[in-house]
Amino acid sequence: MEKKISILVVDDEESVRDSLNLWFTEDGYRVACAEDAKKALSMLESETFNIILADLKMPGMDGLEMLRRIKALDKDSIVIVMTAFASVDTAVKALKDGAYDYVTKPFDPDDLSHLIRNATMQISLSQENEILKKRVDSLASVEDLIGKSEAIRKVLREVESVAPTNSSVIITGESGTGKELIARAIHANSLRKFYPLVSVHCGALTESLLESELFGHEKGAFTGALYNRKGRFEMADCGTIFLDEIATISTKMQIELLRVLETKQFIRVGGNKEITSDFRVICATNRDLKSMVEKGTFREDLYYRLNVMNIHIPPLRERTEDIPLLVDYFIRKYCTSMNKPLITIETAALKRLLDYPFPGNIRELENMIERSIVVGNGKKILLRDLPLGKEVIDSSVESLDEFEKAFILQILNKYSWNISRTAQALKVDRVTLYNKIKKYGLKVAE
Repeated sequence: MEKKISILVVDDEESVRDSLNLWFTEDGYRVACAEDAKKALSMLESETFNIILADLKMPGMDGLEMLRRIKALDKDSIVIVMTAFASVDTAVKALKDGAYDYVTKPFDPDDLSHLIRNATMQISLSQENEILKKRVDSLASVEDLIGKSEAIRKVLREVESVAPTNSSVIITGESGTGKELIARAIHANSLRKFYPLVSVHCGALTESLLESELFGHEKGAFTGALYNRKGRFEMADCGTIFLDEIATISTKMQIELLRVLETKQFIRVGGNKEITSDFRVICATNRDLKSMVEKGTFREDLYYRLNVMNIHIPPLRERTEDIPLLVDYFIRKYCTSMNKPLITIETAALKRLLDYPFPGNIRELENMIERSIVVGNGKKILLRDLPLGKEVIDSSVESLDEFEKAFILQILNKYSWNISRTAQALKVDRVTLYNKIKKYGLKVAE
């Protein structure tokens, strides 16, 4: 027990006080005693006790009056009344007035210890529930999403509107805009917030691995399947499943996913038993799904099944007024995690950030601030601390695609086309980087 449970014994008989003090102290509790209700109430003004044992019949103020006064101060306090057998009716009245339980004299030490253990368990559960509630409340506040621009306010209004429903949601936006953060905000403000939010990065898995990841598999279903494994849909029962990069899944997986969304039933790979799971689905993509539907690369029926609500997150360059707030947030975050004194950013450096197009969006800004705090050694982030001047893109590049192409190529060359190191530097996974290389037709310079 990290902190001992404290017990206050209130009884006018010294022998009772001494006996209970001895018993409870031996059981590991912290014990204090008072000879009457007046003394007990005085002690309660300056100290908090987890459990109060009070005799009903005492000179002056009786136990019932003391119980009412204690409950007026703290309705959740645990008060156990002590009474002689002849006063059981009075004890029952005490229960109606809010007492936790009652015990009759003479005491059975085992029964009394059992009662105190039950009360202690209730205290622990109440404390855990309070901690859980605070954690959930802190997760559930969409105000924690950083930004004051009208663009981000619109996103927050949409989150607040759709969160309490069970509707499917597609979150769209460029890489690094914070799509998963929005998904978490929707889940945390929903009626499912006490159940899991299960995330799956569809673009990072092959078709066979994604199938096993989503539906689970039975022992022996394939080489290496040494045991039964639950799928993500099963794990998300009563909660939410977040499918990131939904546009990357194959046509076969699109068909299987559509069936699961319609029936909420599926079969594990290698199994024959149909499993039912009640989940809500939130998807995210940085591609134009509507265009993919028109080209025939994404099923129209699946698109409309998922796209009940669409939330588009604007790129950082379209909400530059949020950059100072994000910079301040990331400075505080990384100064705290690195055990460094809180610093600020010089005006010239902030102005340079406001003028920068941020092809990597918020993820890129966060990376810049973290790096600047690592390399800087003053009380401010200076312009020279920012990585901008060290990785310059040709000023003739105007479109975002051209900028991204040039930037990726530059980082690839910087790391001699080491895919793992380049992906790590760009804060993306290897599959995304391969897709970008293919998209832009990038090649190693001969």
